[in-house]
Amino acid sequence: MPPVRRLTAILAADVAGYSRLMGADEEGTHERLRAHLRELIEPKIDEHRGRVVKNTGDGFLAEFASVVDAVRCAVEVQRGMPDRNAATPPEERIEFRVGVNLGDVIAEGEDIFGDGVNVAARLEALAEPGAVFISNTVHDHVRDRLPLSFEDLSEHRLKNIARPVRVYRVRGGEAVGGPIGTGQTSLALPDKPSVAVLPFTNMSADPAQGFFADGIAEDIITALSRYPSLFVIARNSSFTYKGHAVDIKRVGRELGVRYVLEGSLRTSGDRIRVTAQLVEAETSNHVWAERYDRDLADIFAVQDEITEAVTIAIAPAIADAEQQRAMRKPPDSLDAWADYQCGLWHMSRASAEDNALAEKFFQQAIDLDPNFAGGYKGLALAVNNSASVYGTRIPREGFASAEALARRAVASDPTDAEARARLGMTLWMRADYEGALAEVDRALALSPNLAYAHGIRGSTLVFSGQPEAGIAALEIAIRLDPRDPNLAARVNHMAFALYQCGRYEAAIEVAQRGIRSYPKHPMCYRWLAAALGQAGRTEEAKEALRHAIDIAPGSFGTYVRGEVVWFRPEDHAHWLDGLRKAGLQEE
Repeated sequence: MPPVRRLTAILAADVAGYSRLMGADEEGTHERLRAHLRELIEPKIDEHRGRVVKNTGDGFLAEFASVVDAVRCAVEVQRGMPDRNAATPPEERIEFRVGVNLGDVIAEGEDIFGDGVNVAARLEALAEPGAVFISNTVHDHVRDRLPLSFEDLSEHRLKNIARPVRVYRVRGGEAVGGPIGTGQTSLALPDKPSVAVLPFTNMSADPAQGFFADGIAEDIITALSRYPSLFVIARNSSFTYKGHAVDIKRVGRELGVRYVLEGSLRTSGDRIRVTAQLVEAETSNHVWAERYDRDLADIFAVQDEITEAVTIAIAPAIADAEQQRAMRKPPDSLDAWADYQCGLWHMSRASAEDNALAEKFFQQAIDLDPNFAGGYKGLALAVNNSASVYGTRIPREGFASAEALARRAVASDPTDAEARARLGMTLWMRADYEGALAEVDRALALSPNLAYAHGIRGSTLVFSGQPEAGIAALEIAIRLDPRDPNLAARVNHMAFALYQCGRYEAAIEVAQRGIRSYPKHPMCYRWLAAALGQAGRTEEAKEALRHAIDIAPGSFGTYVRGEVVWFRPEDHAHWLDGLRKAGLQEE
């Protein structure tokens, strides 16, 4: 016989921090949990015509014929717990996390199984203490039937669940699931990555080191605030958590941020150790973590060094996390920011096909939000690449279009340092080296650690006949952001700069490194072929030349004919000399 199935509302709940509570007081925790179940939870389940399917040690599973009853029961249980915990010390309180789902289940005796149950359990695991999380299916059934409000937490990929599930937090007249003891509601997330830097914890025996810990956190806040792509919470707000044990999810809600940076400091003799970790508040997933061990010879120099190291690491880590987050979203749920992030991800793949997809995503971002500078910045770069790298646009028209888009980005937000740097890129591509450097200087005045601006400075210097200075700037760009979506261009220009300097073996090494990372990007093959030709490695040079031509023949021909306006005649002649030694047959 086929299994017995039915549609049911499933409520899954567990105790937050159960292992910690049991470790501290096993018998007391067990007795308090049994009392809550006996005096509050089981009566509420009966009142709302549900049944307890099973107790799970640290929680319970219940089912209801009505999804409205299930949510009403969950809310009333959570509302009842603060009063029951009022006389209990905070470290001993039992707080439940609750998830509710509506789904088809398999019934075997008194137990139920299936994805419907699994989704409820995954929602409970996402929830923070005191909260009720529901699936979109539940939300559709109860949103007009209960006097509650619901916060859309976007789609989540739940463990072992095939399709993403849209998740909602239940909010009611008594701020169910809200920050305990604050009365605050969740703040909406801004339209760009948001981060709060919490005060670092002084774990040393010397209370005076607390000033040093505060100084590091304050300096990191200041440094991150200079990144136009980040929304950074001011010190006055983030430092209200000083001296308190914090729940990262709650911090994220209360401050309206997606990421939280926390850290600690300890000293031993003349040595100091600083640890820092960046956490995605919604999921509590660690995005980045690092430890720094230093001598305390000059405390202010150490503070500056650690601040710079942490700041340089965080911005790329957030950028990478944002791209991965956007790529996990279904295409029909993308907003302007997510489209922009998807475009950046495809740009990082450095191929003609991905560049075309990037153009599509950037244009969608513009269509969704014509005032969003990101769409114009991204499209300017993609259009420029199609003309200069892949040969899929007429160069003159592509460069003019890219400059117009970059100027639109600057007009949308004159304080956006990356937009300024992108305009600088379009100017050097039109051989306006002075104009390009002027825009880069404006960008770096706004954001001194902006890797992209240093990269454009390096490219401009390389192609304007200053390769050594260009190499230095490119090295800074790569150090600041080793995962830059534009890294292919940085490596490409580094290889050409080394070729210009006559350092052919070094150019070969860099070009080969670029090819290993970006095998469909044509530019490194062009410099590799010429450098191998100059080094007398003829057979290898012929192979590199074949790839250089095959990957983007139209663009290669444009370069060979000298139709690239930013390519100085003397540099072009030097490059052609290497290609001829590699076996180039000119028509």
